[in-house]
Amino acid sequence: MKCDICHKNEATVHLTEIINNKVTKLHLCEQCAREKSAEMEEHFGLADLLAGLADLVPSAGNIKQSAAAETKLKCPSCGFTFQDFRKMGRLGCPKCYDTFKMQLSPLLKKIHGSDAHIGKIPVKSETVRNKASLLSELKAKLDTAVKAEEFEQAARLRDQIRALGGKGKK
Repeated sequence: MKCDICHKNEATVHLTEIINNKVTKLHLCEQCAREKSAEMEEHFGLADLLAGLADLVPSAGNIKQSAAAETKLKCPSCGFTFQDFRKMGRLGCPKCYDTFKMQLSPLLKKIHGSDAHIGKIPVKSETVRNKASLLSELKAKLDTAVKAEEFEQAARLRDQIRALGGKGKK
């Protein structure tokens, strides 16, 4: 499929635009997609989105008191105010996260479902970690069985360890 804009290159990016309930599908090459992305950032950037969401989230506690406190609250490191964040959708420095924690927490919960970054573990890594944990547990049980002279149990555990790719005692 050729690019809908340049009609020369192969389309590798496929966008669906919805404007005034009208669905438009765009099939773009990499170069045209970059240009379109820059154009969209100018008209509606991530900063605008965050600033808009910040306006939707009520502040913690009494709204009138919090609004007054927000106007006085400044980051000691960069001098940014929460009102600056609402306008620009960006914070001034890392210290802003601590300074505006009470105001940012509801916003982060709304966007991410949590105000703490937990991260993700790739499925493959999690499988490896679970296998390593299981091997470690089986080896500990094997040592206990050998010390207790429960040789039949030890043999079963050794076989399980070998089946998982670990090395059992001989």
